[in-house]
Amino acid sequence: MAKVLRMTFATSEGGSFQLNIPDPLDTLDSTAIANAMDLIITKNVFTTKKGNLVSKKDAVVVETTMTDLYTPAV
Repeated sequence: MAKVLRMTFATSEGGSFQLNIPDPLDTLDSTAIANAMDLIITKNVFTTKKGNLVSKKDAVVVETTMTDLYTPAV
């Protein structure tokens, strides 16, 4: 099962920006994630087409299960 930490930010021009981090630690908690998001905003780490990151919108861990339904012959 693949896991991704998806952090979503609001931008200065009214848009959204998603940052996806693969294989997040199982020990991460909401405080650590909120602090990391605040640091990303404060340090202005990313510049987007929709403006600078200005606030936190959401943070979720997405777990994906893949089932192989077809394998081509070699």
